Amino acid sequence: MSDTLVRALAYDGKVRAYAISSTETVAEAQRRHQTWPTASAALGRAITAGAMMGAMLKNEDKITIKVEGGGPIGVILVDSNAKGDVRGYVTNPQTHFPLNKHGKLDVARAVGQNGMLSVVKDVGLRDHFTGQVPIVSGELGDDFTYYFASSEQIPTSVGVGVLVNPDNSILAAGGFIIQLLPGTEDSIIDLIDKSISSIPPISTLISQGLSPESILTRILGEENVKVLDEMPVQFRCNCSKERFGNAIISLGPDEIQLMIAEDEKAEAQCHFCNNKYQFSKAELEALLKEAESHTNH
Repeated sequence: MSDTLVRALAYDGKVRAYAISSTETVAEAQRRHQTWPTASAALGRAITAGAMMGAMLKNEDKITIKVEGGGPIGVILVDSNAKGDVRGYVTNPQTHFPLNKHGKLDVARAVGQNGMLSVVKDVGLRDHFTGQVPIVSGELGDDFTYYFASSEQIPTSVGVGVLVNPDNSILAAGGFIIQLLPGTEDSIIDLIDKSISSIPPISTLISQGLSPESILTRILGEENVKVLDEMPVQFRCNCSKERFGNAIISLGPDEIQLMIAEDEKAEAQCHFCNNKYQFSKAELEALLKEAESHTNH
């Protein structure tokens, strides 16, 4: 089953809501990076939140999320766009710990609680919008909640979760983002708070087969939710041999000559998706010519 994301309004447009099933997307990231369970949960939560935040953008806009909590997992980096494409990686994919005192994967220990969550939005203008907040829990759902409250001044609740099978594969992943728009009555806010605190973990709901739409109706009440649209979500990387070729050209003639002299070939690997690109001696010589023509102009 492919992953989907739902955008909705609730309570006569006073509440904006997003929900996603991201099991396949997170599974693809797990396969590409060979992440161990705790790292899978951390990367999966960040990818899930990133996909929903991408859905808040328009057209060609992009968003990059960086989680640097100072923990053993290192940096988590996630890129997403308005079209449902998301990709991500973590510095130390083979990070795993015993379960925490709640019997859950210890994401906070892996991520760390001493650092920053930063979000860069590229909306096609020269200046990018950057928001940065300190990491408050390392569990990531709380950290994204805090980001929206302090950086975008929108009262928000973010729930993200990942369940991992004993063989390290992904059993279920998903999330929701509920945002209160100005003028939402306290009575509605109380209802939503109660509802969110009483539902099972989001990953459990996904593993039980609930669709993103039914998750929103579960939280907000069926009669209150108006679905705007639904879109597919997938792990997709925009790397290519051509891009890496351009990167090699930008190193300059001396660097490229060194590659040819030392190895007679080159290999480039994409951090985001682990694809490898090979450049033969002949290809490097062609890139060298191009680099030289750039320097002579």
